[in-house]
Amino acid sequence: MPMNVPARPGALDLRPLSARSVVLSLLLGTHPPELPVRELVRLVEGFGVGGSTLRAALSRMVAAGDLRRTDTGYRLSDRLLDRQRRQDDAVHPRTRAWNGDWEMVVITATGRGPAERADLRARLTALRLAELREGVWLRPANLARALPGDLDRVAQHYTARPDRPARDLARSLWPLDAWSATARALLAHIARTPRPADRLTVFAAVVRHLLADPVLPPGLLPADWPGAELRAAYTDYQRELIGEVRARVRGA
Repeated sequence: MPMNVPARPGALDLRPLSARSVVLSLLLGTHPPELPVRELVRLVEGFGVGGSTLRAALSRMVAAGDLRRTDTGYRLSDRLLDRQRRQDDAVHPRTRAWNGDWEMVVITATGRGPAERADLRARLTALRLAELREGVWLRPANLARALPGDLDRVAQHYTARPDRPARDLARSLWPLDAWSATARALLAHIARTPRPADRLTVFAAVVRHLLADPVLPPGLLPADWPGAELRAAYTDYQRELIGEVRARVRGA
């Protein structure tokens, strides 16, 4: 299955956050994605990252092209601005009314190496398409976005009306019950997680899970789909973080 969810329904992908991960989580959730050095230092201290550790991480991130040094602080690089846009779209997906049409992308390029094929699969999955069979990708045409123009070099795309019932087709393309079970496990974990560092860890997992949400039309989803609830929880958390940044600025 192309959708990136844990193999066991309800399993949580909670990854320990390094200093780099903490900085990226804060900046990816900040608009515009820039923080003064003083505020960044004070914020990361709340997540168990000391000043010397932070300075070393910032130097490595600038050298790696993750961050740009500004007059007052650090800002996401252009490369990571695209990641922020994908994250924003995961939290607030842009949809349109669905009329029953499906997007279909058929891979036509040949002679590609394993790395090129893997990169194309990752791109199509990020576009919330799912693979029906090798080289044929589908999704309901309910997203308010166009496919990237450079896909024309390797694929053709069509509008389709499959004969198969839409709900059955959606269930065959995405593990919807597994996604729902993991989303509910994340919501339960949030409710019992008070420590700032642990909350940042679980909400990083929330973002990864939202990136794997196929964002299907409501009529194709199982009953009690928790997508909206998980997005609301993350939105509340972002307000919490923004409020903390503003409070620290006022108190500086």
